[in-house]
Amino acid sequence: MRRIYLDHSATAPVHPRVATAVTRYMLTDYGNASSVHSFGREARRALDLAREQVAELIGAEDVREIIFTSGGTESDNLALKGVARASRRRGDHIITSAVEHHAVLHTCKALEKEGFRVTIVGVDSEGRVDPEEVREAVTDDTILISIMLANNEIGTIQPVRKIADIARKMDVVMHTDAVQAAGQIPVNVVDLDVDLMSLSGHKMYGPKGVGVLYVRRKTRIGPTEHGGHHERNLRAGTENVAGIVGLGEACAVTLEELSHREAHLSRLRDRLIEGLLKMDGVQLNGPRRERLPNNVNVNVNGIEGEAMLLNLDAQGIAASSGSACTSGTLEASHVLMACGVEAEQAHGSLRMTLGRDNSQEDMDYVLEVLPGIVKKLRAMSPLA
Repeated sequence: MRRIYLDHSATAPVHPRVATAVTRYMLTDYGNASSVHSFGREARRALDLAREQVAELIGAEDVREIIFTSGGTESDNLALKGVARASRRRGDHIITSAVEHHAVLHTCKALEKEGFRVTIVGVDSEGRVDPEEVREAVTDDTILISIMLANNEIGTIQPVRKIADIARKMDVVMHTDAVQAAGQIPVNVVDLDVDLMSLSGHKMYGPKGVGVLYVRRKTRIGPTEHGGHHERNLRAGTENVAGIVGLGEACAVTLEELSHREAHLSRLRDRLIEGLLKMDGVQLNGPRRERLPNNVNVNVNGIEGEAMLLNLDAQGIAASSGSACTSGTLEASHVLMACGVEAEQAHGSLRMTLGRDNSQEDMDYVLEVLPGIVKKLRAMSPLA
């Protein structure tokens, strides 16, 4: 059976160069980077190189601004909790959006239990945050704004630079979750003018279990866990050397491939969207243009998304419905609901996220198979 993977926003396959680099630091150069012997020194050298590779990808001016974590979720937690707790004497107000990843939204809920106040700004029908609404939400007590760079479900690219300009003028710390954007579009912390940025290795052909929090120099932030003096005292614990090496190599590969990757994926995305919109009862979620080059998200009226996924899987096609973190539940996507999509329609969402190895033939196969699946499911569905 032909197998096509279209769930790269959930996780991407490890690049062969990354796998080679990781293997070396698992089997041969496996030292603890805090050790003084040759094994430890080699591990430290590898961490330093990876820090340089990450900094180069995102345009960080100082490698000391790169803090390694266990992934995007920890990076988001460290950013929000670390800044909020360190700035409590100055204020207690945080601003975020209704379409953030749960790593941000749930962290904000946890901070509310600690006494912080959170304002959640809405979005338009394409999932876009209005910078003016953010400006109006800022108060004298606002200490942090967290708006993602690109949405993990519908691919909307947010006007982060405009929001960061507001934060800078208001003397508020600016964080962006760039987990889905990095590896798909150019991401530069100087151009965006953000204080903190979250990244994840496995979204850009690196290993799982490793991520980054970029922390601009002089940003007030404290640790969320305590132990050793690792990662500038912000992230205690022995570094995951093999994973970090893999993340660094993934950043290096991304820097080499990004221009070609973005153009290739945009062509495939547009071909798939055009074909899907020719089907009856199919609507695009998110904007047509200002979206990630690898993201396709549609509502298919009259059927359940989970049923589509199972039938696509039977044909060798891996996709998702809603975000990867919630596709195992029956709850409607909070992102689609925030965009004004009715719950019944949201349950019929289909997300296909493309990768560097996908081809035009893959898109054509999806467009060949999906209409028959939809027809069959509508015939069986009480919703149709």
